[in-house]
Amino acid sequence: MSITLTSVIIDAAGMETEGAFWHRLLGGSVHRTPTHHFIQAPGLPVVVVQSAPGHVPPSRPDGTSQQLHLDFGVEDLASADRTVAEAGGTRLRPTEESSADDHTGSRVHASPAGHPFCLRA
Repeated sequence: MSITLTSVIIDAAGMETEGAFWHRLLGGSVHRTPTHHFIQAPGLPVVVVQSAPGHVPPSRPDGTSQQLHLDFGVEDLASADRTVAEAGGTRLRPTEESSADDHTGSRVHASPAGHPFCLRA
């Protein structure tokens, strides 16, 4: 049996804001329906932002369970940090192996709906 990851589903109370964030960060194309935004970026499974009016963001990094998170590889960590901020994301904290102006290591961020993800160089 072969299993292939075809999509990643992200719940959000503010689907428009969350969908715009992921589209800006990942690029590619977006197809919108009243309840979903389907973002197809080169080399990735489809990222689907799903309307979830009752969604409550996880409290990370020191709070409740994060449920899951995504890791993205980047060439330049500082540039990727700026893109996340410009798209509306929040930097949660640098990890031990990186500094604020370092171009290597990893960083923890959150999307506008509070979903955590890491950028790794």
